[in-house]
Amino acid sequence: MARILIGVTGSVAAIKTTELVEALGGKGYELRMVLTKAADYFVPEWNPVTPSDRVGVFRDSDEWPDKGWKRGDDVVHIKLRHWADAMVIAPLDAHTLAKWANGMADNLLTSLIRAWDYQKPLIVAPSMNTLMWESPITRRHLAQILSDRQNHYPPTGSIPSIDHLLAAYKNFHEPIRLVPPIIKTLACGDTGAGAMAEIAAIVQAVTALVMPNLAMD
Repeated sequence: MARILIGVTGSVAAIKTTELVEALGGKGYELRMVLTKAADYFVPEWNPVTPSDRVGVFRDSDEWPDKGWKRGDDVVHIKLRHWADAMVIAPLDAHTLAKWANGMADNLLTSLIRAWDYQKPLIVAPSMNTLMWESPITRRHLAQILSDRQNHYPPTGSIPSIDHLLAAYKNFHEPIRLVPPIIKTLACGDTGAGAMAEIAAIVQAVTALVMPNLAMD
């Protein structure tokens, strides 16, 4: 069965990580998780019931251990990239989105994104405050990621609308999929778009991309 990396960033929606792990694990996927430092504030401790449920968890300390690095040691983000058949980043917070769009690789997850083999599926489920999601900065970052993969995008050089961007990600020729946030009352009390998509929608996106991709291998 496919091997899936789950990247988790510092959005409140990270409290749903256990639910996502259980849903993907229930599909038979082999899972490993990569947590940013901020994600640790929200992710509940994963306590496997049986050995088959165990999920390897990786943090920045695995990439940069206190003992230092010497030749022959693993380069963790490259090892994980080779291991994975696909990666899902859920939730993708505004900060990590900004790092991705600007090519930063200052933690384990952003190093993985920077070194990712974009012939493999990458599914992202953004989650942030409504005004963050609707910000032109967010639209510029999303457009930049597409532009990096398609030199002709955006065609006019202007910042596209969020609807235009979502359509572009839906029809993107490479296996990158954005599972858009939904409208609801957020943890901060604001109501609007920005809540992470439902777990079922994320799992559906993963399955839709992973299975055909494996069939081509």
